Amino acid sequence: MKPIASALLAGLTLTLASGAALAQAYPSKPIRWVVPYPAGGGSDFLARTIGQQLTTQVGQTVLVDNKPGANTAIAASEVARCAPDGYTVLSADNGTMTFNTALYSKLSYNPDKDLTPITLMGRFPMILVAGPSADAKSAKDFLAKAKAAPGKISYGSAGAGSPHHLAMEMLKSRTGVHMVHIPYRGAAPALADLAGGQIPVMMVDMAAGAAFIKSGKIRPLAVANDKRLPQLPDVPTFDELGIKGVESAALVGLVGPAALPADVKATLQKQVAAAIHTPAISQKLIEFGVEPVGSSSADYAALLKSENARWHKLIKDLKITLD
Repeated sequence: MKPIASALLAGLTLTLASGAALAQAYPSKPIRWVVPYPAGGGSDFLARTIGQQLTTQVGQTVLVDNKPGANTAIAASEVARCAPDGYTVLSADNGTMTFNTALYSKLSYNPDKDLTPITLMGRFPMILVAGPSADAKSAKDFLAKAKAAPGKISYGSAGAGSPHHLAMEMLKSRTGVHMVHIPYRGAAPALADLAGGQIPVMMVDMAAGAAFIKSGKIRPLAVANDKRLPQLPDVPTFDELGIKGVESAALVGLVGPAALPADVKATLQKQVAAAIHTPAISQKLIEFGVEPVGSSSADYAALLKSENARWHKLIKDLKITLD
């Protein structure tokens, strides 16, 4: 009996040890944070700033991996195929979670089925900005001139299907103004042409346009937000100007693969939100031009549902496609 008892004890010890290894507290190894844009942009800044604080909090390295391309679809598809263990996460914006399903007839991933919302990290509210060729004193002045010359005035954007592009399409829809869209490959070249007088106006977020605005090379006319921006306290909202329903922001959230365990999702949400709300990090984000959020997973999921409803309708009504 003694050898049998010893064998049973050894087996039990091995089982308990294996169980303990499997039940290691998350995270127990580095986290890969995929960003669907090149290094240096707003989404990249957000991931690296929060990721650095997250590394300190959880004691594991957060590695930012830039995977740009196909309006974020390349990165989204890759993360969707990863193991749902919390060790690969994705910065997901409006394009990833909302616009792409309406803009493309075929998509390599399904945001509703393949990705799990964890938290909305931040908002980049859109701003209507004018360059030297706009010849307008205010947003109303510019819109009046554009309305009087349908199809003769152009506007730039950071790219077809971007939040900047669709924010302007929303403004056009609400005001009955017809302008010609000139898409660029990113906000930087669009802003350079705006400041140089090649295009009169565009929508831009504060993070991308701050240097041009501060230098006086471009002028902010109105913000597509429910309240004035702290960085631009003298610039009115569209609502203040009597133009209702023009609210738009680049929304950047954190998502993981589908079937992410509830406890892992809860840990990620709690830790990322705590990082965002750390005073030094929050201030850094605000100075960059981001409105820090750090929402609950449920609130983020509900926001995505409401965003899908309003943007899909606009895209469908205006027959905007990227196929």
